[in-house]
Amino acid sequence: MSDVIAVVGAGIVGLAVAWHLQQDGHEVRLVERGPVAEGASYGNAGAFAFSDVLPLASPGILRKAPRWLLDPLGPLSIPPAYLPVITPWLLRFWRASQPDRFAASLAAQCELMRLASRAMDAMVAGAGLSGRVRSDGNLQLYESEAELRTSLPGWAAREREGIAFEHVRGERLAALQPGLAPRFVAGTFTPHWQTVDDPYRFAMALFDVVMARGASVERGDVGQIEQGLSGVRVRMSDGRFIDADAAVIAAGAWSRPLAAVLGDAIPLETERGYNTTLPTDAFDLRRQLTFGGHGFVVTPLSTGIRVGGAVELGGLKRPPNFARSRAMLDKAAAFLPGLLTEGGRQWMGFRPSLPDTLPVIGPARGSSRVFYAFGHGHSGLTQSAATGRLIADLIAGRPPAIALEPFRPDRF
Repeated sequence: MSDVIAVVGAGIVGLAVAWHLQQDGHEVRLVERGPVAEGASYGNAGAFAFSDVLPLASPGILRKAPRWLLDPLGPLSIPPAYLPVITPWLLRFWRASQPDRFAASLAAQCELMRLASRAMDAMVAGAGLSGRVRSDGNLQLYESEAELRTSLPGWAAREREGIAFEHVRGERLAALQPGLAPRFVAGTFTPHWQTVDDPYRFAMALFDVVMARGASVERGDVGQIEQGLSGVRVRMSDGRFIDADAAVIAAGAWSRPLAAVLGDAIPLETERGYNTTLPTDAFDLRRQLTFGGHGFVVTPLSTGIRVGGAVELGGLKRPPNFARSRAMLDKAAAFLPGLLTEGGRQWMGFRPSLPDTLPVIGPARGSSRVFYAFGHGHSGLTQSAATGRLIADLIAGRPPAIALEPFRPDRF
C-alpha cells in the first residue's frame, strides 16, 4: 500500500512536489487555501531562469539599494510604515550580502540551478508539457557602456558555470529585438533561456496531470501540522483534519506560521510583485527583455505581453499599490516606442523570499515527517522541479540529488 503524502500548497512548487512524489508511487493529497495556482504561480514572468544564478543578496544590490529606495515607484520599495516590521529581515539580508556569504550563496544557487534545469527537462517531458515551453532566449539591455561594464563580474560568474551568452550591439542588437529606443546601446543575449506559454496555464496543465494520476484536493486553511504516532495530522482551521504518512509545506508566502508551530523561526518575507499584461498585439516582442537597471522584464506570453517585476517589501496585508504597475508600463512605453499600452490587466502577487535568496528545503525541527519546500523568491517556477526532486529524495530516504546544507531550515 502506497504512503499518503499531504502537500500543503497547490502552486507550482507544490504541484512539482506532487508530480515527483507520484513518480515514487505515493498517493498525494493537495491542501490549498484558495484556487489552485492563483498565487505567485499565476502572474509571474514565466521564465525558466536557470542562468539567473546571482543571489539578490549581493554586494551589488547594496550599492544600488539606497538610490532605488529614494524612488517610491522604483525597482525596490519599502512602505515607511512597514520598515519597523522588516528591519530584522533587512539586517539578515545585509549580512547575506557580504562577499564571503554571497560567494557561498552563489555556489549553492549554481548547484540548485544545475539540478533545476535537468529536473525541469525531465518533468516537462514526463508530464507532456513540452509544447508549452519556448526557447527564444533572453535579452538584457543597457543604457550605457558603463552599465554593461558594471554587469561583467556577474557574467564572468555565469561563464564559469558554462552558461552561454553574447554581448551585442548595433545591428545584432536590433535584429534580436527591433524597435528598441536608441537609449539602449548594448545588450546581453542568453540563448538558452526559456519561457512558458503562460505560467498559470503551465501550472494548471501540470495540475491536470497530477489529478489524472490520482491526486485529490482538500480546500481550506491549515491551522497546524502535528507529529502523530505513525505519521502526521494536518489540522484545518475549521476543525477538519487529514491524516497522512508525511506532509510537505509548500505554501509560499503563507508558510511561515506553519513552520513556527513546528519550532522553526524562519525569516520569510513577502516581496510584492506587480505587472500589467497587455494584449498580444501590443508590440512585436521577439523574446523576453530584461531592463535590469529598472528592475523589470517584458515577456511574450500566449495570453499577452507581460510588463512586470520590481520588489516591494510590504507583507501580506497592505492593499496593492498599482501605481507601481503603471510606472513600469510608462517606462516600457518609453523603452519600446510603439508599444500599445491600452487594454492591460493589472496584477499583484506575493513572492516568498528569504534573506540569502535561497529557499528552505528540508525536514522540520518538530517532526521528522514534515518537510519544507518554500522561500524561492523570484525563482519558484524555475526551481520547482528541482525542489520536487529533492523532497521526493528526502521522503524516500535516498541521498538527495545535491547537498542540502545551504538550504536547511535552521540555517538562520
